[in-house]
Amino acid sequence: MIKEKLKVLVEMEPRKMIMYPLIVFALALIIILANYVMTGSIVKEGIELRGGSVITLQGINADPDIVAEKIRKETGINVNVEKFTSITGGGGIRVYVPAGNDVNRVREVLKQMFPNVEPQTTVIGPTFGRMVKEQGIKAITYAFIGMAIVVFLFFRVPVPSLTVVFSAFSDMVIAVALMDLFGIELSQATIAALLMLIGYSVDSNILLTTRLLKRKEFTVEEAYYSSLKTGFTMSTTTLGALASLWLFSTAQVIDDIASVLIFGLLADFMNTWILNAGVLRTYIAKREGKK
Repeated sequence: MIKEKLKVLVEMEPRKMIMYPLIVFALALIIILANYVMTGSIVKEGIELRGGSVITLQGINADPDIVAEKIRKETGINVNVEKFTSITGGGGIRVYVPAGNDVNRVREVLKQMFPNVEPQTTVIGPTFGRMVKEQGIKAITYAFIGMAIVVFLFFRVPVPSLTVVFSAFSDMVIAVALMDLFGIELSQATIAALLMLIGYSVDSNILLTTRLLKRKEFTVEEAYYSSLKTGFTMSTTTLGALASLWLFSTAQVIDDIASVLIFGLLADFMNTWILNAGVLRTYIAKREGKK
């Protein structure tokens, strides 16, 4: 059943294979641009990047939504509350207070709600947050440039190399657009997830490009179908692991990492096995036609 559905991609016209992913890429850019116009940033930043305070209460088993709503009613401050568990089996809640708000008012409300627990406060200054953001952006930029150099050195052919690089870039753009749609904040964790996406996308793209360009006894369609089956297995197993992580995790940080990776892997399947495949099939047909 699955093999029959994969054969639909093999039979698809290369021009359509290129067009559909580009439309999705354009929509992702529009979402990011709209978010930038409305909020002044490409994606909403977490407290780690914009600064603020984190109040931790150990040993509390409470509904984060109820705690957040109580604080909003009492103080008028919009806070984020999440549950967490530790390796030793304990747990509690964390309250994230944006910079510029009175943390003591939030602490007073928490003391009224949980009189037997002393809140522990950690302050993240705006300067530190700005530094973390700059370092994260540099890390993504340098990783992307390094990946592009390695790809060009490996294939030494402009069209396939540029397609691999563009596919990786498109994966990240679509992942960021979906972060905007689902309200996932940019943080140290999600920056790390975006960095991981570079490796995932290049992995599958190199598999496809190598199989098609260096094939011997197979036709283009046979080589594509063979690599498509391998890539589909790789993607589904990884997506299954990430979906389990997202479903069973109790930590918001892990949920965010899993969500960003799921967004990116879904985009990568489209960009690798439809966009890149369409470009390669067109490129190979023209090259062999000239020969």
